[in-house]
Amino acid sequence: MSARLQTHYSLPTTSFGRTGMEITRVGFGSWAVGGDWAVGWGSQDDRDSVAAIRHAVSHGVNWIDTAAIYGLGHSEEVVAEALRGIPRAAQPYIFTKCGMIGDPANPNEMPRRIGNPASIRREVEASLKRLDVERIDLYQMHWPANDGTPLEEYWRTLLDLKAEGKIRAAGLSNHSVEQLEAAERIGHVDTLQPPFSAIKRAAGNKEIAWCARHGTGVIVYSPMQAGLLTGAFSRERVAGLDKNDWRTRSDEFTKNLDKNLAVAGAMAVVAKRHHVSTAAVAVAWTLAWPGVSAAIVGARGPRQVDGWLAAASLELTDADMAEIGETIESSQAGTGPARPAA
Repeated sequence: MSARLQTHYSLPTTSFGRTGMEITRVGFGSWAVGGDWAVGWGSQDDRDSVAAIRHAVSHGVNWIDTAAIYGLGHSEEVVAEALRGIPRAAQPYIFTKCGMIGDPANPNEMPRRIGNPASIRREVEASLKRLDVERIDLYQMHWPANDGTPLEEYWRTLLDLKAEGKIRAAGLSNHSVEQLEAAERIGHVDTLQPPFSAIKRAAGNKEIAWCARHGTGVIVYSPMQAGLLTGAFSRERVAGLDKNDWRTRSDEFTKNLDKNLAVAGAMAVVAKRHHVSTAAVAVAWTLAWPGVSAAIVGARGPRQVDGWLAAASLELTDADMAEIGETIESSQAGTGPARPAA
């Protein structure tokens, strides 16, 4: 258990690449707690968000993932509020991201991907203030920039912030192997944050293996594929989603829904054998891949945390992985390898 977090609960931890941090195999994801914005999850009560974060931390989760763009800064503010009252030495690690700029006057407009060094420096100062911390434990470039800033330029900026002590570790999110290699030539990439689930498996082709070879920690996001693999979804529930929920515009929740629900069904069978939730199996499936350090798992209230917390210590067997892999292949759900290489 990390010395930074003293609770009545103990969850397994793992080395996070070469960062020196020992992190629990699940972390609290704060995308949904940002509330309404261009890629939000619909309206969210801040009181529920604070309760969910505190519940996760009190049960041993020792890191929180957020981003400046979630709710245009609101997610970071909610995280700070949830951690007030917890002594600094006992607080979880805080990971956040930069490089996506929204318009406060038009929060439903898609954000711009900006890599300009001056912009990143403004962002880190704003995040430090919103999070009420002196140093950010992990700072990641959220997406490759499309404002014309070369990767080498924005990556050098993150390395400089690390050297200056504003951040402890620097990483990349949603970057390819080719981009990881370009960054590594300049300075070590501490971490990668790719999307990864039994439906969205592309990172299992190259990126995760690259990270394992280079001592780069991997925290995957959307391991439950935005709720599809929790066992709680059906066509009726999808039809009832709020219109401002980004999932209503996702192919995975519309034209690919039946294929994806088949995978969730296979996970439900495995979950029953292990006496855990389907959500816990969905998360554990990602953790079974060599090279994956941990998974980011979101929650909008304490009960949802309870639904996936068992994944922190659940180890799926080879037979479990084969069974789920067979359903992935037969249903033709998603893309990418259906199981880890032997």
